[in-house]
Amino acid sequence: MFDNLANRLQDSFKALQGKKKLSESNIKDAIEKVRLALLEADVAFDVVKAFLAEVSTKAIGLKVGEGLTPSQTFIKLVETEMTNVIGKENEPLNLKTQSPAIIMVAGLQGAGKTTTIAKLANYLKTRQKKKVLVVSADIYRPAAIEQLRLLAEQAKIDFFPSETNSKPEKIVANAKKYAQKKFFDILLIDTAGRLHIDEQMMKEIKTLQNKANPIETLFVVDSMTGQDAAHTAKVFASNLDLTGIILTKTDGDARGGAALSVKYITGKPIKFLCNGEKIDALEEFHPKRLVSRLLGMGDVLSLVEEISRKVDHKKAQKSAKKIISGRFDLSDMREQILQMEKMGGMEALIDKLPGMNNIANNVKSKMINSIQSKKIIATIDSMTHKERTYVKLIKGSRKMRIANGSGSSINDVNKTIKQFEKMQKQMKKMGGSKMKKMMAKMSTEGNMPDIAKMNNLKSNNKFPFS
Repeated sequence: MFDNLANRLQDSFKALQGKKKLSESNIKDAIEKVRLALLEADVAFDVVKAFLAEVSTKAIGLKVGEGLTPSQTFIKLVETEMTNVIGKENEPLNLKTQSPAIIMVAGLQGAGKTTTIAKLANYLKTRQKKKVLVVSADIYRPAAIEQLRLLAEQAKIDFFPSETNSKPEKIVANAKKYAQKKFFDILLIDTAGRLHIDEQMMKEIKTLQNKANPIETLFVVDSMTGQDAAHTAKVFASNLDLTGIILTKTDGDARGGAALSVKYITGKPIKFLCNGEKIDALEEFHPKRLVSRLLGMGDVLSLVEEISRKVDHKKAQKSAKKIISGRFDLSDMREQILQMEKMGGMEALIDKLPGMNNIANNVKSKMINSIQSKKIIATIDSMTHKERTYVKLIKGSRKMRIANGSGSSINDVNKTIKQFEKMQKQMKKMGGSKMKKMMAKMSTEGNMPDIAKMNNLKSNNKFPFS
């Protein structure tokens, strides 16, 4: 979602490269480029105006910090002011109330509200270890109730049944009684999608909020609608007591304007981003980390957290031991690719590494993407255990059998083998004393680095421009 904006912002800083000091003229050039980058990303005009006013005022007479270049000093200023616009820190859900904590979710029709409910329920269950109950109070779209039931079943979340001939307040009252009786930690309420101009529907949801008395009322916004998303959220915030925003479809081709506009316009924090269709595709929103990615400084903390959460550490250690002994085979390569895909693939990992936004497209194109990953996995799955272990056996008729079994071509089989041989060489280089030391550290420190310690990376992180 943010690639284009990130590239444009980073291009704007190049206006200061090679400059020995900050002057009014070169700052003006850089600010103009930042302005165009933000407007092209569909950031609301009011937000752009207010943000650049702050940057312009503080940039004049800005002293270049010790050990920094003028470009780095300006980036630091932009980072600070952009973080102020979208929120300084992550604002977690407020669950400090008598159980069940009630969370109500509202949004426009088609914003992805019902699927977001399921993702939020899964997040609360898997990452916060809460006992969650979901209920649909959407009596206008019969399919909504069935959709939530199916999603809840998929995520193994408890579902409270409801009927379209019941009143929303009655549905919620019954669900609340059931949640209390069965000692649920959280009750998640899905509401009917509505248009903000529909006064009757707005009145209904206000009544429902008063009856349910939720500790959190979250508004789901489709990020693909750009600055319109922020203005829609503002209308809802003026009619409903919102506590936060969830941005959906952030993995699409949106230009990023919603994320930079909605907090400033509504005054309500963005609490989560939905970045895919899978049930676990929900991320806590960390303003500083997003700004860091936009400015080319990566997002190492989120990457470490994701590895901590999604990587199978027992399998990772097993693979590492095989690398040390020089026994890395096609089964290990398959496992490595699967682990990478769990974290969104190579593209998602690159996005979080410092300075990687600037690598040439022709270099990126040579890296394994999700389509290639699926082809490689299908090819390896069509091999026998012996072929995976002894790749030199794969010749002639074996290649034909593997190609037919995986629905690919002999050329694809050859590419997989070539990719494996490159990977095997790299793994051999990684083997030995360095890998043994890393393995020993993983064993004594619980498999992964301490996230709290990783916070030090932020202050020490070098800027990608000079």
